[in-house]
Amino acid sequence: MKRFSVLFFALFLSLTSPGQTLKFGHIDSQALLTSMPERKKIEEDLNKYAQQLDGQHKAMKTEYENKVRDYQAQETLMTDPIKKTKLQEIDDLANRIGDFQMTAQESLQKKESELLNPILEKAKKAIADVAKENGYSYIFDTSVGVVLYHPQTDDILALVKKKLGIN
Repeated sequence: MKRFSVLFFALFLSLTSPGQTLKFGHIDSQALLTSMPERKKIEEDLNKYAQQLDGQHKAMKTEYENKVRDYQAQETLMTDPIKKTKLQEIDDLANRIGDFQMTAQESLQKKESELLNPILEKAKKAIADVAKENGYSYIFDTSVGVVLYHPQTDDILALVKKKLGIN
């Protein structure tokens, strides 16, 4: 795979016009996103949402534990049909709790995506604007391991922060 990447990059460079100079830059997008003021509000909103889901989960779990405890305490006094009904209720509640956990996780991921997308788009636009304004051909994201090695290039994080009005 590495050999393919090197060959592809070499082929790409050979296809660029001889007079055209390429200017490369890099940015740590995670550092950028972390420094954006909107990030704190998003984290607070996401934590509040997660706490609501956790509260509901705890309530369901408490209900389950109470039903199991009641069943165990009264099991000897119950007839077989009542035992069967109570066990079915406990089993149904356990299934609902499992379903809720899956749904809550999906919901939390969806909420995170909803909240993050606007600042991701804002960051992408600022990076593209800075690249165009400063004549960069390519900007590499060092935070996701896209570049394992690079010669000295310009780190545009400060320029993008300035573009977004972040100190």
